[in-house]
Amino acid sequence: MKKLNMPVFLMNIPTSYSTDICNNVWMEEYNKKDIIVNKEKAIREIWELYSFLSSQSFVYLLPTPANCSFQDLVFVANNGIVLEHLEEPIFIGANFKAKNRIGEEIIGMNFFKNMGFHVEQCPYFFEGEAELKHLYDNVYIGGYGIRSQKESYFWMEEKFNMKIIPLELTDPYNYHLDCTIFPLTKDKVIMAVDAFTKEEIKEVEKVSDIIPITVEQAHTGLANSVRVNNYLLNASDIDFLSKRSEDYRLESSKNFRLEQIAGQNGMEVVYFNMEEYMKGGGLLSCCVLHVNRHSYNTDIL
Repeated sequence: MKKLNMPVFLMNIPTSYSTDICNNVWMEEYNKKDIIVNKEKAIREIWELYSFLSSQSFVYLLPTPANCSFQDLVFVANNGIVLEHLEEPIFIGANFKAKNRIGEEIIGMNFFKNMGFHVEQCPYFFEGEAELKHLYDNVYIGGYGIRSQKESYFWMEEKFNMKIIPLELTDPYNYHLDCTIFPLTKDKVIMAVDAFTKEEIKEVEKVSDIIPITVEQAHTGLANSVRVNNYLLNASDIDFLSKRSEDYRLESSKNFRLEQIAGQNGMEVVYFNMEEYMKGGGLLSCCVLHVNRHSYNTDIL
């Protein structure tokens, strides 16, 4: 595959998306009626995100096979990860712990294989880019304990010359690393510090400057962002919330903190309504997989 001199991502149009099987704690908070996906609305929401992202980058679409039953295929960030530090294009496919997701990784692995990538599946439980974040060079941060195994990172370190800082996830509401960790630049990482031990924080501090956020802000999706060029893309339904509600207070706190961080770093926040994906326990970053991390290779304009 010839490398493009621009940000490149992968998304999926959610024709197979549903909430028929409950596989995370967020889904348990909906009643049987409210959790039903409005498919047309879900497609409009993802298309608004795609439209903006494709105006700033190149976006591939992962095809949904005919008669596909994978309800979570749209959450492509779990499908695997492209290793950024290697010259050879390599894609590591997920090994899903959630039984209803087993098989999604085959679709992703076949896509990247056809794109000319060397493809391998992780032999241990591992749920893709949502669990493994690239910082710079061969340095990554990996989450384990709920959906992914720590052994997966030992395997990657040995096989692909990586240095991975493992962080244990214990909060069922933060069941993937992207709920609590977001690399803002090559040397700055947004981190819900109260979600980790002092020892883990010290390990991250050795390789990056930490921008702290609260666990409350993590639960409302601050770290579930995507950077494209100097924009931070984030999900927010604040316009549809009662200003007197606790949900509004939480969402307002998250948005204020994200905008504060963006302003201090020469960036701008762009919000998207992702209500239909919240029903499946996902937010914006879940729907986007990095084919490269070009935005992190350029200085802030």
